[in-house]
Amino acid sequence: MEQNEILTQLRQRKSVRAWEDRPVPPQVRQALLEAAFQAPTAGNQMLYTILEVTDPALKARLAETCDHQPFIATAPLVLVFLADCQRWLDAYEAAGCHPRRPGPGDLMLAASDALIAAQNTVVAAHSMGLGSCYIGDVLEQCETHRQLLGLTEYVVPAAMVVYGYPTRQQQERTKPARFRSQWVVCENRYHRNTPEQLRQMFACQAQDGGRSSWDFDSYLQAFCKRKYDSDFSREMSRSCGEYWKAFLKEPENR
Repeated sequence: MEQNEILTQLRQRKSVRAWEDRPVPPQVRQALLEAAFQAPTAGNQMLYTILEVTDPALKARLAETCDHQPFIATAPLVLVFLADCQRWLDAYEAAGCHPRRPGPGDLMLAASDALIAAQNTVVAAHSMGLGSCYIGDVLEQCETHRQLLGLTEYVVPAAMVVYGYPTRQQQERTKPARFRSQWVVCENRYHRNTPEQLRQMFACQAQDGGRSSWDFDSYLQAFCKRKYDSDFSREMSRSCGEYWKAFLKEPENR
């Protein structure tokens, strides 16, 4: 199929972690926010709050608490997308309703809203020459981030995104190859890959990424140690459990 401009930009977009020393103009910032507001949202509720971090000291602190990533502190624009179940709860109570407590389903819906809005800004940023990078590590250190960002029990940081104009090195960096569609798309029912199919899946990715020398066992063992079994991954699971506790309470009338 012939590629249109949007499809081309989606293929070109990659994460950026180094910035030119220039600010994001106010009109570009506003265009990003407007792009977020146009994202699909459950019941037109916009179950998210966008928290802009402008305080240099807070950005520096987040660069440390989000797994020690200095480029966060130097990003010209930092937005935290909060899954917000508090705003509508407060509105219901202000209208004289007696709503139940938010539950896990409400959090999942709000997180989806927040992440869809975030992705709209990421696509819009690329179309305007801005780079961006998701920071999932904002889900770590629940107690610290609740305090730093002033979060209530029914507000959870779904993601942080940093934006800026990419350096030439970042512009020219090759985008990592993705898995081919045959390994990701199922029809009608979920298909669990066999060990041999998994080896083929990763081999195809290595081939598409130009890696001629590659070993499945060595790669997966190193990746598991560096990512899945890492300290930061374990901390993220612990923190997410802390966020979940408020939403796992039995629903009750208030």
